Amino acid sequence: MQAIILAAGMGKRLKEYTAENTKCMVKVNGTTLIERALRILDKKQLSRIIIVVGYEGRKLMDYITTLGIQTPVCFINNKVYDKTNNIYSLALAKESLISEDTLLFESDIIFEEALVDILIEDPRETLALVDKFASWMDGTCMVLDDDDSIKDFIPGKYLKFEDKGGYYKTVNIYKFSQHFSAKTYVPFLEAYAKAMGNNEYYESVIKLIALLETKEIKAKRLSGQVWYEIDDIQDLDIAESLFADTIEKRYDAIASRYGGHWRYPKLLDFCYLVNPYFPPQKMLDEMKSNFEILISEYPSGMRINSLLASRNFGVRQEHIVIGNGAAELIKVLMEHTEGPTGFIRPTFEEYPNRYDSALSVVFTPDNEDFSYTAEDLIEYFGSPDHAVRTLVLINPDNPSGNYIDSEGLKKLIDWGRKNSIRLIIDESFSDFAELPGDTEALDLSLINEEVLHSYSGLFVVKSISKSYGVPGIRLGVLASSDEAMISLLKREAPIWNINSFGEFFMQNSEKYKKDYRESLKKLAADRSRLITELDTVSYLRPIPSQANYVMCEVTEGRTSREIACELLKHDIFIKDLTSKLHNGRQYVRIAVRNAEDNCRLIAALKAIACSDESL
Repeated sequence: MQAIILAAGMGKRLKEYTAENTKCMVKVNGTTLIERALRILDKKQLSRIIIVVGYEGRKLMDYITTLGIQTPVCFINNKVYDKTNNIYSLALAKESLISEDTLLFESDIIFEEALVDILIEDPRETLALVDKFASWMDGTCMVLDDDDSIKDFIPGKYLKFEDKGGYYKTVNIYKFSQHFSAKTYVPFLEAYAKAMGNNEYYESVIKLIALLETKEIKAKRLSGQVWYEIDDIQDLDIAESLFADTIEKRYDAIASRYGGHWRYPKLLDFCYLVNPYFPPQKMLDEMKSNFEILISEYPSGMRINSLLASRNFGVRQEHIVIGNGAAELIKVLMEHTEGPTGFIRPTFEEYPNRYDSALSVVFTPDNEDFSYTAEDLIEYFGSPDHAVRTLVLINPDNPSGNYIDSEGLKKLIDWGRKNSIRLIIDESFSDFAELPGDTEALDLSLINEEVLHSYSGLFVVKSISKSYGVPGIRLGVLASSDEAMISLLKREAPIWNINSFGEFFMQNSEKYKKDYRESLKKLAADRSRLITELDTVSYLRPIPSQANYVMCEVTEGRTSREIACELLKHDIFIKDLTSKLHNGRQYVRIAVRNAEDNCRLIAALKAIACSDESL
């Protein structure tokens, strides 16, 4: 068996990375794509490796000779690489293709060694490697029947995304038998190129053969093996995280993205904090039905969207401002905060990071659960040594999940009013609190005209993105009866600071208030079950929480980073709190997801314990 690698293309979308080198010379974590592929193939006892070069071909050939590859490597030069496509490159190698069984690769793919092994080990002679279609993919797809035969072969420009659930993406790695190449593929390749020209793709020939229903070529479905096609610089960035040298580097690379985890379809995100039960499907369907007009029309400006927020939260429009996520509002608010300002640690870093550390007064609860009461805060920040002009409170706090109830908040507001201390209270997670009796935390929101009117120094922040489960459309509000500050916030925000999807969500969310309340009840029940299950994991101590996340101390000599990295091996991503806490102990934060996802997490955590015991 031999391998053929098509490496003649220019890779223009990678811009400066391919200005003087072909695409396969691009480095991922310090190693070029071509070197990585060749070192994998060099272990497979192939008769030879044939590389079709073109753009910067001499430079590529010279480079490969320095790698010390033991398998014989030979080159075919596509002199008209800039006027042809890969059908011509493969046609140049047709004599080699018909000489023996072949593994066929494109050079812009990074892949783990297992992909080659499963092709070689599969007894079927002619195979196309495919993966279940995911949101990050584009290009040619297949539709398969139950016996892995190709029912349809669909170029990227003809994909119907409403049918994506039935699509498989070609990985652009194939195994061709000598007989298939000689008797079928090469004759069709020659005929197709003669009829259509050389600026076509070799996969079009596979499509033509598949439509004849000869079933000569079968699909080999991947089952979790990792690969990535690199077309642009964002692909390169993602590939560096997927193929990091160590699991620690992979964790750091994913964490540094601050979201965008939809680009990792197999990743189960227990790090970012959203409501898993909202919006309901009917609301999503309503938004989908309006997609075209929402994407093609301007959203309303700040004034109109403030009216929406005013209606939804029952406060005057002069007392509320809507933001592109709460983070936009936090930034401006902290920029207009002066003097000593109190923070509770550990906390959501967006607030202290936006403020002068020299003017920050920090309270850290002196107990293993990081719990505190309103009285604790009043005592600490009310003392002359810790006096502040502003106090920032996240309620429930992030990451501890500590919650101050409505009576405690009233005490804080009274204290703030009497002492002229401005209060910034972030209630992004307060709706998730479970209260005694029939009282629902949603009904005790501080975004209430009576509460706001009681003290103009009260500023209430709420992330709609988090509590309502729509982080992708970025929504947050800030409310206060300090009309001058609200007016300033509106002036400093762009006139179109939220998009049409955010506006549409706000316009229609009132219709789904019952669904929202039900989602909160479901989450509270899941949180209770999750905490109970976490308590059965030998090396975790879950801390009581009233939010949609649970903070856990990591015990038995383990570190939070070790657990986070071990879970990533199971495609589960959690928050390592090492950088937030400095008491010498180890903590992680785990989001509450739906029951099925939570069960998968618990299974992975227990598997880690079992693997340790077996050592």
